Amino acid sequence: MGAEALPDFRLRPDGEVASGFAALGLKDFRAAACHVRDLPYGRNSDRSDYGLVLDEARGTCSTKHALLAALAREHGAPVGLRLGVYLMDGRNTTGVGPVLRRHGLDALPEAHCYLAYRETRVDVTRAQARIPGPFLREETIAPGQIGAYKVEAHRAFLRAWATERGLDPDLVWLAREECIAALSGIDARTRTASQ
Repeated sequence: MGAEALPDFRLRPDGEVASGFAALGLKDFRAAACHVRDLPYGRNSDRSDYGLVLDEARGTCSTKHALLAALAREHGAPVGLRLGVYLMDGRNTTGVGPVLRRHGLDALPEAHCYLAYRETRVDVTRAQARIPGPFLREETIAPGQIGAYKVEAHRAFLRAWATERGLDPDLVWLAREECIAALSGIDARTRTASQ
């Protein structure tokens, strides 16, 4: 589900997080979510600072969703930030199949952040985003946990998964990093072609 599944409420422009959206002329939560969704996919200069999404006009599932979760929290709205781990492959994540094959892998564990509102999972990473799954692990995290905590939780899960299969965890993590780079490249090419 996308932004339409989120609650809609007016933003108080004096809030720390809301002021950035107000500066862009955005007045309600869904408009803010749509704006964030439409920004290009790409890592921010500091992957733990979700405030950079608006400054750098890009973000990942972590930074985009953490920003919106912080905005909701600032307004007392019950929108949570979730972290899930799923097996990423060429079927559920367009563009990573060639990278995985180069590394001799069919899939690898990937961490994904998304929003939760009531019983609904909401992904606004991209316009056509869909929640991957099934999830092998899920938990609620705070927006401030998208940096070191998320990386360590992901690496620990990947390390155990790789070790169980007789794979080198460092090489699997390297393959994962190449997959993320491929996703950023696909988004950039798609945006260039559509403009």
